[in-house]
Amino acid sequence: MKIWVNGGLRDAEDARLSVLDHGLTVGDGVFETVRTSEGRPFALTRHLDRLTRSARGLGLPDPDLDEVRRAAAAVIEANPVPLGRLRITCTGGLSPLGSDRGTAGPSLVVALDEVHRRPDTTAVITVPWTRNERGALTGLKTTSYAENVVALARARERGASEALFPNTRGRLCEGTGTNVFVVLDGRIHTPPVASGCLAGITRALAVEWTGAEESDLPMEVLAEADEVFLTSTLRDIQAVNRVDDRELAPEPGPVTAKAMRIFEERAGNDLDP
Repeated sequence: MKIWVNGGLRDAEDARLSVLDHGLTVGDGVFETVRTSEGRPFALTRHLDRLTRSARGLGLPDPDLDEVRRAAAAVIEANPVPLGRLRITCTGGLSPLGSDRGTAGPSLVVALDEVHRRPDTTAVITVPWTRNERGALTGLKTTSYAENVVALARARERGASEALFPNTRGRLCEGTGTNVFVVLDGRIHTPPVASGCLAGITRALAVEWTGAEESDLPMEVLAEADEVFLTSTLRDIQAVNRVDDRELAPEPGPVTAKAMRIFEERAGNDLDP
């Protein structure tokens, strides 16, 4: 594997950041995950726009998007895979041991690994921990991901691939790395960004392409919805067949199946929508 680190490609065993990098010591960084298919990134412009928004929200310098694009192209070319996960990470760089940032400037790391197509359906659980819809990091895609690690480990222990969070008001918010949609009386709904969820790239495209509505939803909607599905960069649209102990249809329901077809067709026709 070849990885881009601060200006050039490195072999994986030589791709290093200082142990004093602020991304490691305090999680001071932002990132994007971009799907690649046969060497072509999907929705890269939208991802880079969000990378900039996240960096500004964290108080980091704007990423040099020309450099990021060059780095992404170099990494994709150096690591040919049929289906890949391109990870772009910008951190606060070399800094003191503490929350204050140093003056060395940010670090940029771009890496790619191979992934496999997700199954059409999956199981999810709900967790008791909350998303803070009024927090300093709300809506930012940061490397401060530890609570997602804990929640996803809980999901894996229970035979699920995702954990869903409420926000502090007990309203449906998001998953550890996904946005959630529900089907009620044939209509598709998803929590608004004001719920505290990340403004997912796939979420935005799914809303645009399927006519889904942004709705303030109670967590109890998961026990009532006719269908539930997830969206994310690597899942695209994936149906949910179980929520906690509630069994749903083993195959994607009709509304979800239609949404999956629409997304696949539209994404296949435009790699940078």
